[in-house]
Amino acid sequence: MWKLIELALLSLGVILLSNQIAQTNALLKRCYQCRSRGELGSCKDPFTYNATQVENEHGVTAVPCASGWCGKVIEGQGSFREDDYDMATQRMCVQRGPSDSEDRCANTIYNHKKVYMCFCQGDLCNGATTARPLTIASALAAAATGLAAAVLRFH
Repeated sequence: MWKLIELALLSLGVILLSNQIAQTNALLKRCYQCRSRGELGSCKDPFTYNATQVENEHGVTAVPCASGWCGKVIEGQGSFREDDYDMATQRMCVQRGPSDSEDRCANTIYNHKKVYMCFCQGDLCNGATTARPLTIASALAAAATGLAAAVLRFH
């Protein structure tokens, strides 16, 4: 009986610790910042860099973002040839996200131009991929649940 209580307390401690880590990471949001025209530069899709690779890539940085909202703007998409110099991709931190706080992409007007713009909330979320990586908090919670299940099965 005491083993089950100890296991439950251990699992609760891991979950609380993982929640604390998630809250700490929430304060450290960054966004990719870059701009590329046509086929030139490293900002265009496919964007294959991660946080450590951008340190060595000219013109691409990972910048702190107070709002936590990142953006990607594609100018000239659909109206120009793919290799046209007028096509541009820009990644940046935005001051605020959509009013409903939902990640999204849509055609819109930005700086008096028709563009395709995406908003996302999260650390370095404005890369090309839409899948979000498993967070440390959810990984620790999953590990604690698996550990608890394994201990219960063998006792």
